[in-house]
Amino acid sequence: MATALGKLRSGLQSAVRGGNHSEILKRSFASSASHDDEQETVKWQRVTFAGIITCTILAIYNLSKGHHHFEEPPPYPYLHIRNKEFPWGPDGLFEKKHHH
Repeated sequence: MATALGKLRSGLQSAVRGGNHSEILKRSFASSASHDDEQETVKWQRVTFAGIITCTILAIYNLSKGHHHFEEPPPYPYLHIRNKEFPWGPDGLFEKKHHH
C-alpha cells in the first residue's frame, strides 16, 4: 500500500511539474556503490593487507628470537604434600618422572 501511494504521489508531482514519468529522480541507497565508495573500499583493502603483512613480520621476528629459560626452582617440600598415592603412581600425571 505504501508503495502504491508513493507511485501515485510521484506521478502527481511529475504531472504538476509538467514533466513526463521518465524524469523521476532515482533514489540512491546506502548500499549502492559509487566512485567514492570504491575508492574507500580499495583504501581499506590496502590497510588490511598492510596490517596482515606487518603482523606476520612481527610474529616471525618475535618467534625467531627464542625464549628465556629460567633456572629450576628450589625444591619446596610443601608443594608436593600427598597424603594418598595417585592411581597412576607416585608422580603427578604431567610431572617428569626421574626415578626410571
